[in-house]
Amino acid sequence: MATNLPILYLARHGETAWSLSGQHTGLTDLPLTERGERNALQLGERLRGMTFAKVFTSPLQRASKTCELAGFGKVAEVDRDLVEWNYGDYEGLLSKEILAKRPGWQIFRDGCPNGESPQQISARADRVVKRVREVNGDVLVFSSGHFLRSLVARWLGQELNVGRFFLLTTTSLSALTYEHGLSEPAVKLWNDARHVTE
Repeated sequence: MATNLPILYLARHGETAWSLSGQHTGLTDLPLTERGERNALQLGERLRGMTFAKVFTSPLQRASKTCELAGFGKVAEVDRDLVEWNYGDYEGLLSKEILAKRPGWQIFRDGCPNGESPQQISARADRVVKRVREVNGDVLVFSSGHFLRSLVARWLGQELNVGRFFLLTTTSLSALTYEHGLSEPAVKLWNDARHVTE
């Protein structure tokens, strides 16, 4: 049995104007706020001294800038599968605005019109899981909220809809690993934001 099981660390990007307002930010490429940049630096302090076999980041600037400010910009590989959910017609809307148009809507079950479906997101998440599991050692990824919540569901081998139970704040750190050797994927740490300035 392996004694040092590999860990997948998940870093959500820092604050943006839309994450602050609660607007759905899919492919709109917003910069970090000043506080978002400050918190990304603090995330870097939190990760100082840790070593990763691979670091991957979404190409969207809110994730790639968080990665850079945390100190991993020079070693990170851009992975387009890590981009946030394409919200299509719901881009820029608040949840209450979407629910007014479509009562009972749940993104992990229903997806977004003219955006991505749960099946498409699940396929992307599965590709990331496969890529990560081929790495010999710990991995760090920088991405966005709904995609990382989808990723944890697929890491655990669950339906995408399970992602709705895993809330994430900006610049939080989470960790996925295994129990009983490599046979049972598990959550080691979730939504830890002790390093973040409120």
